[in-house]
Amino acid sequence: MLGAMYGRDLTFTSGAGRLCIPCSPSITPIHCPCTGTPAVSTPLPLPRGWCRLYGLSSSTGTGQGSHCSGLLAAPLEFTMFQIKKICCIGAGYVGGPTCSVIAQMCPDIKVTVVDVNEARINAWNSDTLPIYEPGLKEVVESCRGRNLFYSTDIDKAIQEADLVFISVNTPTKTFGMGKGRAADLKYIEACARRIVQNSNGYKIVTEKSTVPVRAAESIRRIFDANTKPELNLQVLSNPEFLAEGTAIKDLKNPDRVLIGGDETPEGQKAVRALCAVYEHWVPTEKIITTNTWSSELSKLAANAFLAQRISSINSISALCEATGADVEEVARAIGMDQRIGNKFLKASVGFGGSCFQKDVLNLVYLCEVLNLHEVARYWQQVIDMNDYQRRRFTSRIIDCLFNTVTDKKIAVLGFAFKKDTGDTRESSSIYISKYLMDEGAKLHIFDPKVPREQIIMDLSQPGVSPDERVEKLVHISTDPYEACDGAHAIVICTEWDMFKELDFHRIHSKMLKPAFIFDGRRVLDDLHGELQNIGFQVETIGKKVATKRIPFTADMPKINIGDVPHKKARV
Repeated sequence: MLGAMYGRDLTFTSGAGRLCIPCSPSITPIHCPCTGTPAVSTPLPLPRGWCRLYGLSSSTGTGQGSHCSGLLAAPLEFTMFQIKKICCIGAGYVGGPTCSVIAQMCPDIKVTVVDVNEARINAWNSDTLPIYEPGLKEVVESCRGRNLFYSTDIDKAIQEADLVFISVNTPTKTFGMGKGRAADLKYIEACARRIVQNSNGYKIVTEKSTVPVRAAESIRRIFDANTKPELNLQVLSNPEFLAEGTAIKDLKNPDRVLIGGDETPEGQKAVRALCAVYEHWVPTEKIITTNTWSSELSKLAANAFLAQRISSINSISALCEATGADVEEVARAIGMDQRIGNKFLKASVGFGGSCFQKDVLNLVYLCEVLNLHEVARYWQQVIDMNDYQRRRFTSRIIDCLFNTVTDKKIAVLGFAFKKDTGDTRESSSIYISKYLMDEGAKLHIFDPKVPREQIIMDLSQPGVSPDERVEKLVHISTDPYEACDGAHAIVICTEWDMFKELDFHRIHSKMLKPAFIFDGRRVLDDLHGELQNIGFQVETIGKKVATKRIPFTADMPKINIGDVPHKKARV
């Protein structure tokens, strides 16, 4: 709005003394109605809450038509750079949803999402999006072709953009120094080199990917080493705090938006420009600005704290199973303490996803490099407990199935790391499937949103299982009833709501007896009594389910003592 009225770079100046700037776009006074004094040399309509962004105090609130005032000891000049075109490098789980929402909320900004993967870009331009996220398709269809575009022409998008988001993958290194813990920044470096090669004039480059602390400094060093006349690249950190399955909701109503930048006039100019983008729909008080390093570390720390809570409640679940307590009741009791809260206290087979394990390991490596070994060991325990929970759950399956699962059919329901997403990265299902295959189990896997090719690829990756064993032991089912037909046990690894609605009478009638259900997500908590009455042996996380005697059914053969060969005792 401001750029259209006053030009793309907006500058306005006040003298020393009291400054009063109208916050409402509907008021453009020549004189301030609060004091009768001139507001600014050229009165400007400004977005509501603008005063807080620039550190001015509010005298009468921030409602429509209110005014803001602040005491200035010296003349003050604001320079506002308006972002009209955004390029996002990386069309994955972060870049795709984030830029789709920005395009919907900022119809005056052109947003182009680019990727080297042509198949992925084609999917974004089709009716079948490459990722599943509730509400995402509706957002994309509302602005695709209008101000939202997907392309493989990366260089052109960079050249045209005022702001470039870097949203590429930062996987954990699989070899070399820091193997298994440090983040691999090769894609970040490649983006930085491509950006500086295709940039001229002023441009803002923003980290969206989760990166280790001081990654922005590495990007800036690449820019400085390849600088050109008139080139001015400002580097910001703007980490995402999305939860897959609720990403669109999180983007439209975030807890906070964090923006980190240099504490220099040029750095703060870039920060203000990015703040203005989010202020199209995010209240100003939810936009937090910090220095770059604090922003980068805040992202790692946030994910580490969330992972820590899950590992903490999972450790209590083991204690509950040993003592007869119910971890759900314990979690509810401690969660009512306002100092603790009730979020992320759901015991399960362990956390997964692209961020938690990677970010905690990154934090561990950072602490080790900085010689903070006690801190590193503390956070390593979060990962160790997660691994322990997965192995403990698998051992329980094997123990209940008479200490062997060799050649036994086991139905695995759910392969995504959580419900309402098709993402399988670091899913507990991968690890549980691996441990069961190591014991020779035949797995029939069903997930409503994960395609067959993804499941096979995940199970065939190095360190999980060789291709020939996956081909021999794994079958991908398109229907949960097919997966359970003739199975010895059902293992629930993802909390899909549809699993609560299954016809368990039908399933039980087709399974081998005794029929077991291992509820790794406690999605069937309300059905445990009913399942036992049907005849299931129910095992779950963090609770001892009272074992009922296996009932006699017509399809269970009677054993006649006369049919058993008589053995004479040795003398």
